[in-house]
Amino acid sequence: MSLDWINPARRLQELPLYVFARLDQLKAEARDRGVDLIDLGMGNPDGPTPQAVVEAAIAALHDPDNHRYPDFKGSIYFRRAIAEWYHRRYQVVLDPEAEILPVLGSKEGLTHLALAYIDPGDLILVPSPGYPAHFRGPLIAGGQIHELMLSAHNDWLIDLAAIPDRVAERAKILYFNYPNNPTTATAPRQFFEEIVAFARRWEILLVHDLCYAELAFDGYQPTSLLEIPGAKEIGVEFHTLSKTYNMAGWRVGFAVGNDRVVSNLRTLKTNLDYGMFSVVQTAAATALQLPDVYIHEVQERYRKRRDFLVKGLTDLGWKVKNPQATFYLWAECPPGISSTEFALLLLDRTGVVVTPGNGFGTGGEGYVRISLIAECDRLAQVLERFAQSNLFDTSTPLLSGK
Repeated sequence: MSLDWINPARRLQELPLYVFARLDQLKAEARDRGVDLIDLGMGNPDGPTPQAVVEAAIAALHDPDNHRYPDFKGSIYFRRAIAEWYHRRYQVVLDPEAEILPVLGSKEGLTHLALAYIDPGDLILVPSPGYPAHFRGPLIAGGQIHELMLSAHNDWLIDLAAIPDRVAERAKILYFNYPNNPTTATAPRQFFEEIVAFARRWEILLVHDLCYAELAFDGYQPTSLLEIPGAKEIGVEFHTLSKTYNMAGWRVGFAVGNDRVVSNLRTLKTNLDYGMFSVVQTAAATALQLPDVYIHEVQERYRKRRDFLVKGLTDLGWKVKNPQATFYLWAECPPGISSTEFALLLLDRTGVVVTPGNGFGTGGEGYVRISLIAECDRLAQVLERFAQSNLFDTSTPLLSGK
C-alpha cells in the first residue's frame, strides 16, 4: 500500500529543499556513471579522530556502567571538561551543573532549541546566508523568519542598525555565527558588544554558533559570545567537536550559557532522547583536554590547504578571499549564472563538488562554498580539472559576462 492518502505534516512540506540531501543524490548519480568525484561540498573533515580520543573510547567501552542510560544532564566528567575548556580558552566561568548541556552535535541542539522556545508565528532573526539549521529549526517550530541580509560590502557582518524597530520589537530570537559558515567572515569583539547591547535593549534571546572556534589562522583568535559582559543573561552558545577533532560521525557538541535556556533545552530533550552515549562523552572530554600542540597542527593543516587553493584559484583568474577562520572558501560565481547552475556545471564538467550559496538562504545567491577537506595533492587535481574545463578562462562568455 502506497499510503498516498496520508500527507506529511505541513512543517515538513513547507521546508525548502535541503541542499546537502540534493547534492548527495547528484553525487550518487555521478558515481554510478564512473565519475571520480572530488567532494568539497559538505564540511566533513577528512582526517582521523585523534588516537588518544579513540583509545579513551575503547577503554570506556569496557566499563559496563557506560552501557546503561546516561544522565540526562550529561556526565559530570564531560561537563567539567567543557567548563575547563571555556575557562582556558576564553576566561569564561561556567557552572557545570546549570550552564552546560551536552547535545548530539550542534545541529541537533540548535534545532531542538527552536522547538523549546519558538511558538507558531514567533518572529526569528536569521542571517542570510547562514547555516541551514539556523533557519530550518525555527521553520520546523512554526516560526516566522526575518532574513538579515549579509553582504560583502559590510564584510558579511549583520547590520544591526538596518533592523527596523518594528521588527526588533517583535523578534524573539536572533541566531548568528562568527567565524561564519558559509561566508568565512570573522567579527571583531566590538561587534559582539554591539549585538549584546542590541539584544538586551529589545529583549531578544541570542543564539551564537561557535562551531569554528579553533579553526583560525594567522594569529586570529575568535571571540566567544560569553566573553562579553551581560551576554550570559540573554544568550547561549553552541560548539561542536565535529570539525576541530574530526569527530563528525560521533555526534557530540554542547550548549552553554544562560541557565534557564539550558534547563529548558534539557527539559525538551528529556522528552525526545536519552542523551549522549557515555562512551562518547568520555572520548569528547579527552578531546577537550588535548594539548594545544594538537590544535596548532590542525590549524596548520587547513592553513596550508587554504593558501594552496586560494593561490591556485587566483592564478586561474578566480578572485577568492583568504579567510582568517573556518575550513571553507567563499567564492563568487561568474556573472550571469546562478550558484546552483555553476555548482552543477562544475560537477558535470570537472567532477568537483562544491555547495551552491543559495542553499544557505537567498543572501547566498551568487556564491559557492568550497570545503578544504582534501590534501593538497587532491586539491592540485581540482585545479588541474578546473584549468582543463575552460570554465575559468576570462575570455569566455561564462566569466566575462558577455
